[in-house]
Amino acid sequence: MSFSNTFETHVLSYVFTATSVTRPTAWYVALFTSNPAEDASGTEVSTSGTAYVRKTVSFTVSGNLATNSGAIEFPTATSSFGTVTHIGVFDASTSGNLIAYSALSASKAIATGDVFRIPAGDLDITLD
Repeated sequence: MSFSNTFETHVLSYVFTATSVTRPTAWYVALFTSNPAEDASGTEVSTSGTAYVRKTVSFTVSGNLATNSGAIEFPTATSSFGTVTHIGVFDASTSGNLIAYSALSASKAIATGDVFRIPAGDLDITLD
């Protein structure tokens, strides 16, 4: 996963200045049908008539790896989500700031009745 511009600045400020940085207290996974990019300009799945909502996520950290500690399951689609190509982690359930994002290893079309799941341990954020 890549950090957004906002959180790249937070990390650099925290490490290399005495500037106070407000850290998130909650994390939410979002699904995208286009690349959110570092400025969160991509297309998030629509909440209108689809039952889509961002889902909370908790992470465990070991060394340079943060990974989701539990499975993430989105609501059953009441209409098509479209083809999900990317995921993002935000600091709010709506709006908020994009923290990190990544392309899926394989795009996934979510049709009516489908459920998008991320098993525990499958959402990894690495700092190298």
